[in-house]
Amino acid sequence: MAQRILRSIVLALVFTVLAPLGLSAQEIKLRVLSTTDIHTHLYDYDYYRDGPDDSFGLARTATLIKKARAEAANLLLVDSGDLIQGNPLGDWVARESGFKDGSTHPAHKAMAALGYDAATLGNHEFNYGLAFLETVLKGTKIPYVTSNVFLGTDKATAKPLIQPFVVLDREFTDSAGAKQKVKVGVIGFVPPQIMTWDKANLEGKAFTIDIVEAAKRYVPEMKAAGADIVIAAVHSGLSAAPAQGMDENAANFLARVPGIDAILAGHAHRVFPDRSFANLSGADVDKGTINGVPTVMAGFWGSHLGVVDMTLKKSAKGWERADGTGSAWPIRRRENNQWVSLAAPDPEILALVKTEHEATLGYVRRPVAKTTDPITSYFALVQDDPSIQVVTRAQTDYVRSQLKDTPHARLPILSAGAPFKAGGRGGPNYFTDVPAGDIAIKNVADLYLYPNTVRAVRVTGATVREWLEMSAGQFNRIDPAVTAPQPLVNTAFPTYNFDVIDGVTYKIDVSQPPRYDTQGKLQNANSRRIVDLHFEGKPIDEAKEFIIATNNYRASGGGNFPGLDGKNVVFESPETSQEMLMEWLIQKKTIQASVTPNWSFARIAAPVEVIFETSPAAQAYAKGNPKLQYLDTAQNGFARFRLDLK
Repeated sequence: MAQRILRSIVLALVFTVLAPLGLSAQEIKLRVLSTTDIHTHLYDYDYYRDGPDDSFGLARTATLIKKARAEAANLLLVDSGDLIQGNPLGDWVARESGFKDGSTHPAHKAMAALGYDAATLGNHEFNYGLAFLETVLKGTKIPYVTSNVFLGTDKATAKPLIQPFVVLDREFTDSAGAKQKVKVGVIGFVPPQIMTWDKANLEGKAFTIDIVEAAKRYVPEMKAAGADIVIAAVHSGLSAAPAQGMDENAANFLARVPGIDAILAGHAHRVFPDRSFANLSGADVDKGTINGVPTVMAGFWGSHLGVVDMTLKKSAKGWERADGTGSAWPIRRRENNQWVSLAAPDPEILALVKTEHEATLGYVRRPVAKTTDPITSYFALVQDDPSIQVVTRAQTDYVRSQLKDTPHARLPILSAGAPFKAGGRGGPNYFTDVPAGDIAIKNVADLYLYPNTVRAVRVTGATVREWLEMSAGQFNRIDPAVTAPQPLVNTAFPTYNFDVIDGVTYKIDVSQPPRYDTQGKLQNANSRRIVDLHFEGKPIDEAKEFIIATNNYRASGGGNFPGLDGKNVVFESPETSQEMLMEWLIQKKTIQASVTPNWSFARIAAPVEVIFETSPAAQAYAKGNPKLQYLDTAQNGFARFRLDLK
């Protein structure tokens, strides 16, 4: 009894001392750290250029993680997906390493050392198939959660692919130094579009539901299971468009779901908070919240660390979020037109995955063929490009051989390819650059970045035209009446959706507005950017049928291209596009990568000044081309060029 009285007196004194300071023993400061879209960039090393790169790498993010952990008494660390695929290290693990039950993925070795508390799946986790994913998840003790993917086809009886959420029992230290038990719920989400993007791996085996629908289903269950606070790890970006249902980018819509206390977004390879989201409905980019919910999106490849700082207070219901902010810590910043590193690579992480890193180096350095000409993508968005044409030529030969002796063999074969590495958010070094000489495996992955598979679709000439009209959305409209500099490239349009179709010739008239918006919706029905579309030297017959070699993403509806929804596929390859390209190169032994005239811009007679950005290294390849004029190198590291459209 005396002890209880003494304890009460002590607590009363604590409150008396702390109250004037504005503190409360029933208050907890909680920090939640977020990584996303690592894409197996564990080392700060570019396997395509075969050299170090300080712009990415979980090893560098790890330094920020340890710094953030040292500053906070109470901390959680969560990953928001796209972890196991994305560079040659991921491919080596999946295809070369003999990975099997009992193995631990190198990404999970690093995550275990860093003390991750939970993670969700991203869309690229499904690229290597469900069996491989299952093996990967068996090899880690980190709790994985994803709430909107279900196994089976019967929605009434289907079970979640993995646990939809987890409730973590944690002991935190409050502002008075006392230990407090808090139940933290973590729920995960993935874009429903995985059913399109990985149709070959998932069709007939799984289905998805809407992200917000899943949240409304499971957040009450989490609360019923005792969760004091709920953290949404969502592999989805932020959309300025109204919610449609089954949205790819739905992270900000979760801020409207009652009970969610923090949002850790991803997928879009962007950063939040950031001034680029200043006009997003409900967003406070200064505080790092959406509709009052602290929100972060931590870039990609370890470029940033998302940091949510919350204040929890005790109420009759338990611990609740009273306030919160979000911020994104970069691993480097731009100063005086130079990049300055803010985080050296963590030696512990480098040592943990050194064996896999070195095995990947051996893998990517194997030569498979030779090229008589350099293969670059520096000007892939403004003229015929060797990095695209090497792929389209390989696709054409492959599909022709596969359709031999089929009812489709009589049809002409066209081939669609896009620049996967063309700067943009990847930075001024994110371009293909294969010198003349040996082509190694690292160069194959450089030419074809993703583990897609080859598809062939049967279409009409009219669909060919609309396909190209959608691709032409890559460009802003150039106003002939404006003499001030005008940027050519629409940076909101992903370059992997800029399909060039080999086998036809055409021009793009950028003085016209785009016919389709970035989501594939017809927005200017009377506009035609594609002009002088010819096949075999004659205007294309829009009723004529063609075979177009492409990939599973595009053929299944990826990118929302008109006329492509998976229903007109006539051939599906079991091989990846990278494997196809490598076999083609091996057979050719030596290739000439000089370009064949395919497309160009229509002339604009007015004195317009058209500007685009590329790598400073592009200057060496612009010499002698009167259409291209180097201007300067901007503070963001990109070189600015003028394009002559006269």
